[in-house]
Amino acid sequence: MSSRFGLNLPDYPWDRLTEFRNRAAEHSDGACDLSIGTPVDPTPQVIQSALAAASDAHGYPTTAGTDELREAIAWWYRNWHGVTLDPAAEVLPTIGSKELVAWLPTLLGLRQAGLDVACPSAAYPTYEMGATIAGVNCRRLDAADVAAGAPLDGIGLLWINTPGNPTGEVLDTDTLAEVVRRTRSAGVVLASDECYGLLNWESESPAPSILNATGGDHSGVLSVYSMSKQSNLAGYRAAFVTGDSQLIGDLTKSRKHAGMIMPFPVQAAMVAGLRDTAHVVEQKERYRARRDLLRSGLEAYGFRIDHSSAGLYLWSSANVNCWDSLSDLADLGIIAGPGEFYGDAATEHVRIALTASDERIGAAAQRLHRAAG
Repeated sequence: MSSRFGLNLPDYPWDRLTEFRNRAAEHSDGACDLSIGTPVDPTPQVIQSALAAASDAHGYPTTAGTDELREAIAWWYRNWHGVTLDPAAEVLPTIGSKELVAWLPTLLGLRQAGLDVACPSAAYPTYEMGATIAGVNCRRLDAADVAAGAPLDGIGLLWINTPGNPTGEVLDTDTLAEVVRRTRSAGVVLASDECYGLLNWESESPAPSILNATGGDHSGVLSVYSMSKQSNLAGYRAAFVTGDSQLIGDLTKSRKHAGMIMPFPVQAAMVAGLRDTAHVVEQKERYRARRDLLRSGLEAYGFRIDHSSAGLYLWSSANVNCWDSLSDLADLGIIAGPGEFYGDAATEHVRIALTASDERIGAAAQRLHRAAG
């Protein structure tokens, strides 16, 4: 069949790491894979138990989610961010956050409206891929530039990401408030991807949510969150979007037609995970210890750590092309993520993930210190 029926998408970028993975695997003590932020620690028992208890799920679940789930999501925002949401109108579960990121430009009808997507200059690749799937352009535009007055003409959806992936940068509430003001004035939907929000290393408080910067009026604004990082729940595909009630209503309707429905057992597991805060604090401290150890090794080896004030990555640069850094690290049996994957502004950085076991993080740090002499 002719390829004209396909979307002609580029190859999956992570496949380009095969050479480096193979070289790292030759290390006598094995590879330390720090390239992808997939959790390695157990899913908390409170969540596993809730999933099992809800396993007799013989009927169809609802796209909007159960009342209990929507209420738990609203409680989560109130508990961690001091934000009040209407669980009946301003909350929607999603099948992981990547799915929403990829499909939001399509569900908003940007192609029909002739509008573009914008995302940060160094950004998670799925923002741009979502634009590609929708058949619209993606522009690179940082929140700081928007706050400083950068034009928003022709943009229908602006993505911001705080804390950022890959940089770990946290946007302050004043900057967020100005971005809200400018996007509202321009009639642009503002979506904030906040899945690392509770992993804030420079404060005991979470990083600010975009909903902290709306003055209680959520019109035109969406907050997107995933439980994958805070609760080791990547395999459950447990996430949600909140904010503007009209947008949430429209997305709920579109997702009903498309069959984008979270399984009922996962909804029940989310309720348990959202209501339990102890496991979140415990996991954060586990990552903090790994971060301190790994950062020491990277800096001893000669890397500079930029931003990285929140999230699960150390945004590292040796002032050379990222592929040269990847090659040097692979010789130590360490696999990292190339900055090039995140945009032209990131070609001299590598992303080092904290999502490996204590033993592998320790091995990587030891190798870096040893190589540094």
